[in-house]
Amino acid sequence: MPVTVPTLLVVEDDAIVRMLIVDVLEELAFKVLEADSGEAALVIINSEHPLDLLITDYGLPDMTGRELADQARQVRASLPILFASGYAENIEVPEGMSVIGKPFSIDQLRDKIRDMLGLAQS
Repeated sequence: MPVTVPTLLVVEDDAIVRMLIVDVLEELAFKVLEADSGEAALVIINSEHPLDLLITDYGLPDMTGRELADQARQVRASLPILFASGYAENIEVPEGMSVIGKPFSIDQLRDKIRDMLGLAQS
């Protein structure tokens, strides 16, 4: 039986930060889609593209990560959502959502994603 590779959508307006996160996730063998804004992310979310996890910067310029999450959940009700924020301790998140503080290590990101997707730690 073929192993299904989880598909992650990374939403980050800073191109360098987005590139680094995407590179790390690809190294960890995830399939990664990327968007530079909430609006661009919604195009992907509203498509038929399979998505297993949304990773979004909380402080996007066009809409907050929370606003994006709320809109994403209207289309994909059970989509797990991970917020990345430099102010993680100030963010309250609902069920099925989590937060990781910036800056984060590769190991922290990997472990958080695996935990959210219910993947075994290796």
